Amino acid sequence: MLVQEKKRYLKIDPADNVLVALQPLLKGDAIEFEDRIITLQNDIPAKHKIFIDPVTIGDEIIMYGVLVGKAQQDVPAGGLMTTGNVLHAAEPYKYRHVNYSWRKPDVSKFINRTFNGYHRDNGVVGTANYWLFIPTVFCENRNLDVIKEALHNELGYSVTDKYKQFTHQLLQAYKEGAEIDSSTIFDFSPASSVATNRPFKNVDGIKFITHTGGCGGTRQDAATLSNLLASYADHPNVGGVTLLSLGCQNLQVADFVADLKRRNPSFNKPLYIFEQQQSKSEELLVKEAIQKTFFGLAEINKIERKPAPLSELCIGVKCGGSDGFSGISANPAVGYTADLLVALGGKVLLAEFPELCGAEQNLIDRCVDEDSAQKFIRLMRAYDAQAHSVGSGFHMNPSPGNIKDGLITDAIKSTGAAKKAGTSPVVDVLDYTEPVAKPGLSLVCTPGNDVEATTGQAASGATLILFTTGLGTPTGNAVAPTIKIATNSSLANRMKDIIDIDTGGIINGEKTIEEMGEEILEYCIKAASGEIIPKAVQLNQDDFIPWKRGVSL
Repeated sequence: MLVQEKKRYLKIDPADNVLVALQPLLKGDAIEFEDRIITLQNDIPAKHKIFIDPVTIGDEIIMYGVLVGKAQQDVPAGGLMTTGNVLHAAEPYKYRHVNYSWRKPDVSKFINRTFNGYHRDNGVVGTANYWLFIPTVFCENRNLDVIKEALHNELGYSVTDKYKQFTHQLLQAYKEGAEIDSSTIFDFSPASSVATNRPFKNVDGIKFITHTGGCGGTRQDAATLSNLLASYADHPNVGGVTLLSLGCQNLQVADFVADLKRRNPSFNKPLYIFEQQQSKSEELLVKEAIQKTFFGLAEINKIERKPAPLSELCIGVKCGGSDGFSGISANPAVGYTADLLVALGGKVLLAEFPELCGAEQNLIDRCVDEDSAQKFIRLMRAYDAQAHSVGSGFHMNPSPGNIKDGLITDAIKSTGAAKKAGTSPVVDVLDYTEPVAKPGLSLVCTPGNDVEATTGQAASGATLILFTTGLGTPTGNAVAPTIKIATNSSLANRMKDIIDIDTGGIINGEKTIEEMGEEILEYCIKAASGEIIPKAVQLNQDDFIPWKRGVSL
């Protein structure tokens, strides 16, 4: 039959030689494209790619207007792109002295808008007011877990009451001798998104980050971790810090304090340090840490939200659990949000360097100066070479879930992922933990791994993170509220407990990328003001994974 319905397939760029199926298509269907009829040679799942013309071995595959792979088999027109007939390929890149010209979006709707944030003494503005607990070494993780249970339960920050109640019902039924199996129904009332019994109304959360570092690794690992922890202590969303140390570890307290002062010489937030080997007992250590922190919470509770221009926002853009729609709906929409914010004088951070493979030349051409371009080239090549040295490479970035949902090569995944950055000039390139300093779009060197990347974005100063997903992921961050954006409505409806925004309207033609981008910015303003609490924050999804600068894709 002849398939003519709108929005069943899409050619993203005029130069492309593949189509993207927006809905499932059947083998034998005849689709009309540019006054031609293409007969489908396979069933084409939604999000997957269709060859417009026959390809032979070695032919280049173009998508998003760039090289994304090369044919490994002869495939007729209407054939399905697979990992068997296409392998990753990307154009080489270099600095070309391009005079990049950017057309700013219309920001008239937002030009005089503000958000209500927390103004810090060093001039930055946070979107939240958190108390942060950090260990210098993994030996203190257990003590932090004990303190977390005590403070969260008593001060209204726990989100596990519904599960405790559910377990209590199971136990009660068991004690009473009731028959219990998988069909037994118990009351499972969801907890409210924000507890109403918090005594410290201006403290948005008490955050605990744990890790497996600080000792036993290289001194370089300890030094990187020290810089990372210092960046979190100095983060605009952090009002005060409690640090627990064992005493004999590689990462000494003095090193952390020195890194913190180097990062911010005028650092004056409450900072309470406890070293277990100097304490008389574990019990006394925990009690003193709780008591001192309690008084610190009362102190930062005096800080209130005040208006700030949108130029004070710093937003990280990230994707994870990506699918074949990521580069068509959610990522371009977030990219338009990024362009709006840059045009308003704000900051945007694009990370995950392994997922820029294939998009390098575009980003290099957008760099405002040669130093930034060369720094990006140097970091990308060093990272890729390190991956190849252990028998891997950026081309091995796509996960089985990515591939199943249409991201056949890393260049397809990466060029779609880069859409999150919009089209503005690249004003700076930051190595891991380097703080953002310039308004505009900055590139941040991190792995593609979701949590390692968001951990690094927060370290560079992101006060909100826009996180797109096509398959669904609960990922959050300890200090940067993370907003989950679905690429498709099916996911948004199926996983409502972790998704904040649905961009599926772009796929079915109900909304434009620009309309969706403006909606996302509106959500950011409300989230930055504490008027909306993103799902990851509601769930205390406080993920934190330091990068040891090893091979992580």
